[in-house]
Amino acid sequence: MAETDNNDLVEILEENFPIDLVKYINHVKATQAGAISTFSGTTRDTFDGKTVLELRYEAYVPMAVRCLKTICLSARSSWILHSIAIAHRLGSVPVGETSVFIAVSSVHRADSLDACKFMIDELKASVPIWKKEVYTNGEVWKENSEFMDRRMELGNTGGGCCRRKEKVEVEVEVEDRKSCCGSKVKVNNGDSETS
Repeated sequence: MAETDNNDLVEILEENFPIDLVKYINHVKATQAGAISTFSGTTRDTFDGKTVLELRYEAYVPMAVRCLKTICLSARSSWILHSIAIAHRLGSVPVGETSVFIAVSSVHRADSLDACKFMIDELKASVPIWKKEVYTNGEVWKENSEFMDRRMELGNTGGGCCRRKEKVEVEVEVEDRKSCCGSKVKVNNGDSETS
């Protein structure tokens, strides 16, 4: 699914369609742009000592496209940008292949570099795209640390997508042990406990 607005190209690619990096770089090229910054997220071969075979991505595509467009608008409101291209694959992404690609052009490099970092961080924190890591000895669905951090920032202790309307005091314990998704967090919300 491809959508283009304001010199922005947003695509969610169905299974078995690799990301054509040159296509997205060419989309953001312009004679007035002195900088093109890119981010390419690729499948690595190991994680926590386990051999990775592939990543598998699923998404709620209409909402993912809307979220990506919103991220583009947010980036444009914070930096002076010429063009943006962002693509994310769905399905199986073998080791060494690109699963997400962002290209941003601007007159000066600082704007495109900062916007590119912002966009990947926001994508991982808020876009409904889910990742499963497949290992030689099993598989696991992964939550991004950016997503978990965003939940903590929003005070979302209800476990769903919507925050409570009433004010709730929450006690949070953070253990020193790091996991794949950041620190383990224990939330004490009055009578009940969640970890």
